Amino acid sequence: METRQRSADEAGPILVAVDFAPDSQAALLWAGNYADCVGGSLVVLHVVHDPADAPGYYRKGEEDLLRPMEDVALEMLDQFLGNVAEKHPELTVLEGVEKVLVRGVPATRILEVAAAKAARLIVMGSRGRTGLPHLLLGSKAERVVQLSPIPVTIVKAEQNDD
Repeated sequence: METRQRSADEAGPILVAVDFAPDSQAALLWAGNYADCVGGSLVVLHVVHDPADAPGYYRKGEEDLLRPMEDVALEMLDQFLGNVAEKHPELTVLEGVEKVLVRGVPATRILEVAAAKAARLIVMGSRGRTGLPHLLLGSKAERVVQLSPIPVTIVKAEQNDD
């Protein structure tokens, strides 16, 4: 029986879930380098969520008070991707990323988008909260790892001890 190798496109894109934090930037860089190595494409996802621990996160100024969160979040996503691409011009895969913006509970929506896009891998950053904050807020990354039927890579930004 003959087996056929899947091409990079058949294997599906690499889904990178970002929240604009330094760990998300590290995750995007890792995913970009990985995509370059395997000839894959990137889907960059941001889930619009205004959690109790950071209300008003999508309001950078007073002018944003009356704008839909999705509009502000899309601007933030564009700015985030632009900043990363500017700092890392060698990652040409960032030029052709597919941007996805959805609203909802992050872990659930990440898994739904991964399934809809037939992603081969989910990459996301994690702040690594511990203790009481972890117990109260949980870990989005931990939940995705627990429930994902595909591999998940968690990336942490380098710690600066300034």
